Amino acid sequence: MPKTLPNDPQPLEWLAADWSQGYVASYKPFTFVDGEGVRCSLYVSGCKFACPGCYNKVAQNFHYGQPYTQALEDQIIADLAQPYVQGLTLLGGEPFLNTQTCLQLCRRVRATFGHTKDIWSWTGYKWDELMQESPDKLALLDLIDILVDGRFLEAEKDLTLQFRGSRNQRIIDVPASLAKGTVELWAHLQR
Repeated sequence: MPKTLPNDPQPLEWLAADWSQGYVASYKPFTFVDGEGVRCSLYVSGCKFACPGCYNKVAQNFHYGQPYTQALEDQIIADLAQPYVQGLTLLGGEPFLNTQTCLQLCRRVRATFGHTKDIWSWTGYKWDELMQESPDKLALLDLIDILVDGRFLEAEKDLTLQFRGSRNQRIIDVPASLAKGTVELWAHLQR
């Protein structure tokens, strides 16, 4: 049986309604590092995983940054409308502890662009943990195309990996995984 760490949540233990303050650590339009292609990346505030060696430790604070606003959402949608932008990326902090913000934005992305823009997300949750989680987390997962799952582990840190920081993390094709009921890795995975 895997070792349980202090930052390993039990199912339904960490609910976004109890933790999220609706803050955003930062928004970065037109990036090349947070997934495939040109992306608009939203870094939400707040994370309880507190992984040692976290690259964005400041965003673990649920009150860090600025409140999410309609003006920011409108700007993200306008930026995503650029023909060279492939999609939206959700990072943090922890997107699945900020589902109020992330669901609102992702639903608008789908309503505006359908599936012409993809949605990526990073999470400290492992896939099997998310499968046991609250309806809001499952609803967010259903809107995502690619999920990088698992906590960052310093002992497994590998900066040569594509789109992830430690070897335990996986790049998951969410629609294929939900359809098959098993984890299906992203077909474009190089390492």
